[in-house]
Amino acid sequence: MVVDDGDENEIEQINDRVFSLIEVAISNSKVPVPNITVVGVVYCDACSNNSFSTHSYFLPGAEVRIDCKFKAASPRTTEQISFSVNRTTNKHGIYKLQIPSVDGINCAKEESQVLNTCRASLIRSTSPACNVPAFITTSNQFSVKSKQANLCIYSLYALSFRPSKKDLAICG
Repeated sequence: MVVDDGDENEIEQINDRVFSLIEVAISNSKVPVPNITVVGVVYCDACSNNSFSTHSYFLPGAEVRIDCKFKAASPRTTEQISFSVNRTTNKHGIYKLQIPSVDGINCAKEESQVLNTCRASLIRSTSPACNVPAFITTSNQFSVKSKQANLCIYSLYALSFRPSKKDLAICG
């Protein structure tokens, strides 16, 4: 899928809105925060315009597959941890994966952006009104890192479904 500058700005605006929701969700967690957290959001692009518009809404119950690769940042080893997990979005359309501390993986180092990657892909929507995949895979992310705690939050760009037919009454 080709994304122009206008779409990238829309995606950044969506991520800004979602990031505050994600921050609250993580800070309200009763469980101690693990070292790496991968989060993202799934929404319904109600007007099929490849952006979050007035009629768009976040999709609870959507299923997402998360694939991650983490490499040990050591000159003496080439160890790599790879895994895939499925997650379901919560009532706010947010999915989250918490990864506990793994010996040898330092996510907060500068070179870790090249060493560590995660991507998310849509599996299915639980909404019959919005179940056609639109933005189906993302590996683009922005991250928050703390070197002191070796804590990283990878926030993946938004994924979306769209309706099978555009509702001209609301979308024009």
